[in-house]
Amino acid sequence: MAALGKVYLVGAGPGAVDLITVRGARLLGEAEVVLYDALVTPEMLALCTQAELIPVGKRSGQRSTAQTVINEKLVDAARRYQRVVRLKGGDPMLFGRADEELRALEEAGIEVEVVPGITTAVAAAAATLQPLTKRGVARSVAFFTSSTAPDQPDHPALPETDTLVQYMGGREAAATAERLLAEGRRPELPVVVVENCSRADQSVRRLTLADLAHGLDVAHGPVLVMIGEAMAHRPHQTL
Repeated sequence: MAALGKVYLVGAGPGAVDLITVRGARLLGEAEVVLYDALVTPEMLALCTQAELIPVGKRSGQRSTAQTVINEKLVDAARRYQRVVRLKGGDPMLFGRADEELRALEEAGIEVEVVPGITTAVAAAAATLQPLTKRGVARSVAFFTSSTAPDQPDHPALPETDTLVQYMGGREAAATAERLLAEGRRPELPVVVVENCSRADQSVRRLTLADLAHGLDVAHGPVLVMIGEAMAHRPHQTL
């Protein structure tokens, strides 16, 4: 019986192909099979043309592969190939369902290595020249999402922090703004919304918390919402 392969959970970063790590790009070039997320770009997949490509995308509000099926595909791939890459958008360990995949692989006795990627919040801060922390203004940051497991109730509580970064925030951002206003946050609190971060079609909107409470336009890609005093526009800032 052939030895089990090794699985690499690789972070693809926010989208731009040149923002993947050197290690991640090397592993893509060596992989025999790559199971990739829906948000992974064609340019990223061009780094692994030698590999069998298996789409296992999960996107909010769209038909997607169940997590249990993804787990089964990973275990099966490791039984058939020696070098398996699970390519995830952003960083695997942040909102990437890595825990479920690690558990499934560990239970099957399969060796796993995690290769970190640039998470979208950090990429968005860089793209907008907007630091998430600022001396005397913001010394804490929280990354959160309103999404929960299918069998779990919604989680309306918000983190208590200086800067809030909401992942997958397109449809839920208005509710977040309403809760913050109800908690006493000022209506003029700065907000920066980034859609399709780091990609050619990236868009950036600057608004206030009161504006955000009215909702956002229909998005055509992943949306990240950054809220807090640190998001204030600098006097000579051009972006």
